[in-house]
Amino acid sequence: MKTPCLRLLALLLLLCATAHADQPLVFISAFASGEKGAIHAFAFDTAKGALEPLQRTTDIRNPFFLAVSPDHRFLYATDAAHFGGPEDSQVASYAIAGRTGQLKRINQQSARGIASCYLDVDATGAVVLAANYSSGSVTSLPVQKDGMLQAATSLIPHSTGIANDKDAKEKANAHSIVVSPDNRFVLAADLGIDRILVYRLDPATGKIEPNSAQPFVSLPAGSGPRHLAFHPNGRRVYVINEKLNTVTFFDYAPETATLTARQTIPTLPADFTGKSYCADLKITPDGGFLYGTNRGHDSIAAYRIGEDGTLTLLGFEPSLGKGPQNLLITPDGRWLLCANMRANNVAVFQIEARSGKLTAGNAPVEMPSPSCIRWLP
Repeated sequence: MKTPCLRLLALLLLLCATAHADQPLVFISAFASGEKGAIHAFAFDTAKGALEPLQRTTDIRNPFFLAVSPDHRFLYATDAAHFGGPEDSQVASYAIAGRTGQLKRINQQSARGIASCYLDVDATGAVVLAANYSSGSVTSLPVQKDGMLQAATSLIPHSTGIANDKDAKEKANAHSIVVSPDNRFVLAADLGIDRILVYRLDPATGKIEPNSAQPFVSLPAGSGPRHLAFHPNGRRVYVINEKLNTVTFFDYAPETATLTARQTIPTLPADFTGKSYCADLKITPDGGFLYGTNRGHDSIAAYRIGEDGTLTLLGFEPSLGKGPQNLLITPDGRWLLCANMRANNVAVFQIEARSGKLTAGNAPVEMPSPSCIRWLP
């Protein structure tokens, strides 16, 4: 028989779920150790652009990055006792329990690499992909229909195939891995070797292998490609370069997964003389605008995307906190959420549909070290 306290807790959870049944959920990782490390769940008011705390999942260590399955039943998170080593990171699988924001851990598997910093899920929900920063590798892990992760089926070091470079293993720093819109290929940005690496994806086996048509494309030395995003039309790729504080636009051929560089544009004002490093970029669902974060300048750079894919800088909006780490744009294109990791807050901005201008809304929501934002409709 349930005790009065358990009955009260169950009633409160039921009331909470009922109150927010029609509101989307937002999951945000708190990249911290000990009690501060957690996955926070919020209800999002799409009319007001407001976040309301719901749950904290604490059986996780230093969760840096998150991914949600296409059917919205499961959430995956990086899990590391000591981010950066010496032991391999883990990838944890959770079942999303209803609309309360509660997560129930299913299992975990080794990412087969150190400092896993990015996750993505293929369109079928059958494969989770991980980028391992410190070990400079990428991994693929099959997923069962019940959300249970299987042992990795692919582990590819980014130093492989780099000729005349004895330090390649130490230089490689895989920083993101993104599945193509047609689910046939995977693109991985490596900050250390200044390359975008291209892989073929086989969802049936859960394996990836280097693309034969173009296994990689190089960026200028010292660029530091960090994150990348596909344009909604599936024929353009945009890469934010952490070290040079730039965004590079590529034409993308879906048939062969080949990339052709078209433009590189700064993310900082011309008169800025301080230290700053890019982190994340996102594109509005209509493909009209792109936003990128500057850590140091502590701003969000806004661009208009032209009909030919080229970028025009619109301006800069203060991120309302130090270290803007990660962005999320809501599926209706009305709101942009920014995780200010060093400031321990999450800010919400309204996006003006015609101009792309960002306008700050409510006061930022406080939480420890927010590092990744994910959406559940």
